[in-house]
Amino acid sequence: MLQAIAEHYGHLFGPLRLLGSYLFLAGFASGASLIVTWFLLPALWGRLPRDQGRAFAVGAEASIGKPMGAGIIFVPVFAVVMLLTVPATWPHLTLIGCVLASMAVGFLDDRKRGGFSEYTLGAFDLVISVLVAGAICRWMPFDVWLPFLKSPLTVEPAIFVPLGAALVWFTINSTNATDGVDGLSGSLSTLALVFLGLILYGIVGHQAISRYLLVPHYASGADWSLFAFAMTGCLAAYLWYNASPSVVLMGDAGSRPVGLVIGALVLASGNPFLVFVVAFVVLLNGGTGLLKVALLRFFRIGIFRNVRYPLHDHVRHRLGWSNTQVMVRFMLLQAVATPLLLVLLLKLR
Repeated sequence: MLQAIAEHYGHLFGPLRLLGSYLFLAGFASGASLIVTWFLLPALWGRLPRDQGRAFAVGAEASIGKPMGAGIIFVPVFAVVMLLTVPATWPHLTLIGCVLASMAVGFLDDRKRGGFSEYTLGAFDLVISVLVAGAICRWMPFDVWLPFLKSPLTVEPAIFVPLGAALVWFTINSTNATDGVDGLSGSLSTLALVFLGLILYGIVGHQAISRYLLVPHYASGADWSLFAFAMTGCLAAYLWYNASPSVVLMGDAGSRPVGLVIGALVLASGNPFLVFVVAFVVLLNGGTGLLKVALLRFFRIGIFRNVRYPLHDHVRHRLGWSNTQVMVRFMLLQAVATPLLLVLLLKLR
């Protein structure tokens, strides 16, 4: 909407042309999301369901009775900001709709005593992931750039969609599994989204820089970056209240759509291996636990027998780390490793 105003009325009133600047839109998306979420959360969290505790989770008793499902508050803020800032094309609208659908199912899971079964949630995540992967490639051949390959590789939708859907499904569930320590999931997701926003805006979305780094230039890269900056604003406001000791929890209504956005933007960046760069701690913390369960349940292969998952439970239970130590140390690992891994990924080409 704002870009359309700049396009149609910028010649009539010069300052309106600012609405067409992606730098301005990025600042607006993050700032508006932060301010609105910051005001709405304390006003509305009294209406949220209360946490009932989780079996076998370390320190779960500390969260019992706290409002949970805060995603039902900040995800609609994210959606409205996106409708204001990105062009109303069907891929953008599809992602916004999928994020809202993921939030809705997550909130129903938060409210339901005992929650939905793993298979019900997994099936829903799979359907959403397929739609998102299809929206990113527009159901057309898509250029990807990979390590060790100097030239982009064109991938047909018949291959891109199932593989992309698997990646998105994995980020949804890894992010959800990481939501168990005050501030942890929100902080790690914020770091991942900031890096993805910068990559989409400043590397693959910038014609000169993408040419210099020998990566494809995506004309829609800057548009996709706005999704990252808007969700970053929402999470920053949420973290204000979720910092240890937290007063509100995002629940599945927040963690699932946040993981969905991370996975979608990794696909939009054109390199699926970026998920290991921007969110490797999230994947290590929650994703390896998913792998452990899947191998044991479906193939009777037992790995990581002496490791408790999610990994944040292991370090709290076995190493005696406090919640603050877990959050700070995991964030430091992500913040330091991501730039190094990104440089390595680019230079390997």
